[in-house]
Amino acid sequence: MHTAKRFVSRLTRQTLALVLAGGRGSRLHDLTKWRAKPAVPFGGKFRIIDFPLSNCINSGIGQVGVITQYKSHSLIRHIQRGWGFLRGEMDEFVELLPAQQRIETSWYEGTADAVLQNLDIIRSHHPEYVLILAGDHIYKMDYGTMLAAHVESEADITVGCIEVPIEEASALGVMSVDDEYRIREFEEKPAQPRPMPGNPGRALASMGIYVFNTRVLFEELIRDHQLQERSSHDFGKDVIPSVIRRLRVMAFPFRDPATSAPAYWRDVGTVDALWQSNLELIGVSPELNLYDSEWPIWTYQEQLPPAKFVFDDDNRRGTAVDSMVAGGCIVSGAQVKHSLLFSQVRVHSFSEVTDSVIFPDVEIGRNCRVRKALIDRGCRLAPGTVVGFDPDEDRKRFHVSSKGVVLITPEMLGQDYPHGL
Repeated sequence: MHTAKRFVSRLTRQTLALVLAGGRGSRLHDLTKWRAKPAVPFGGKFRIIDFPLSNCINSGIGQVGVITQYKSHSLIRHIQRGWGFLRGEMDEFVELLPAQQRIETSWYEGTADAVLQNLDIIRSHHPEYVLILAGDHIYKMDYGTMLAAHVESEADITVGCIEVPIEEASALGVMSVDDEYRIREFEEKPAQPRPMPGNPGRALASMGIYVFNTRVLFEELIRDHQLQERSSHDFGKDVIPSVIRRLRVMAFPFRDPATSAPAYWRDVGTVDALWQSNLELIGVSPELNLYDSEWPIWTYQEQLPPAKFVFDDDNRRGTAVDSMVAGGCIVSGAQVKHSLLFSQVRVHSFSEVTDSVIFPDVEIGRNCRVRKALIDRGCRLAPGTVVGFDPDEDRKRFHVSSKGVVLITPEMLGQDYPHGL
């Protein structure tokens, strides 16, 4: 496949990326009660939205629209603060596209409808290709290689896909392909996913990434809109399945460029998945390398002092082992083990935090014991609080996931949510 840098850079300059960031993410329970899923913190200093946006910038795509809807204040605030560094005079931008009822007197009614209601804005940028991205997945991907594959295969639409265990495929769109990776069948969230040929334990699943020739996108969105109530106006449920027999729709397997193995991709749409994906980062050699200077993850970053660990007495020693600790944290005579602490977390003396993910601005009082917890931004744990040792007791106050992760939010503690949630 011809992927010369000049060829790819021409394609990326002709591409407009649209990040679908309006979803509620109800499977995250109280974490998305007051924020959109793409605004949920991840990885110690980022938010989920930073990963697809960083992929765009690192891929050379400088024209990006972010489509927002559900409780988008903190998401908009984050993008305004952290993503204003692109040069407008070079026609580079990250534009916010909130629901404005531009075509219908209604909110966005599905992923396809969200794009349809911004067709006039898309036209004004005159893109040759439109890249549709989900705003709520964690991965690092060079979209230039997918664009090159799209053009060279003479596709009308290309769908990014990844191999997943068959038991996880029911939550995703599952496709069947022929020898040239042309999609022959596509089913959104099937009850019984179709396995890959010769590999009954795995399925080929959609990543929620689509490359459209712009003309094809306009035609298919208008066609879907005319179906009215006969369609749910969703790319995975309606648009993609409807075009497979009429158009040339190709699959693009997302693989590690160094090993050709399936690349890192996480749907962090549940409390368990979010907790596990964060804790994976603290491993010696995690699959997602945040220390990769060639593919940085960009974000809004507060100016904070370094993390600090104080007291060195026998029964009062500030330590963090097998953990990641962000700037502004103070571990004061407490023990942190196998945990990830976001910025400005305070852990007071004689407390123990184990196997936990602590979002920014959390304060853990003295003599607390916290295990297998996910604590939301701004929580204040009273001295002596015990979490993660008695599931029945935890359920009386907090949400306990199917795998035993204890989710704690300020509201559960009778506290106000912080500004900038």
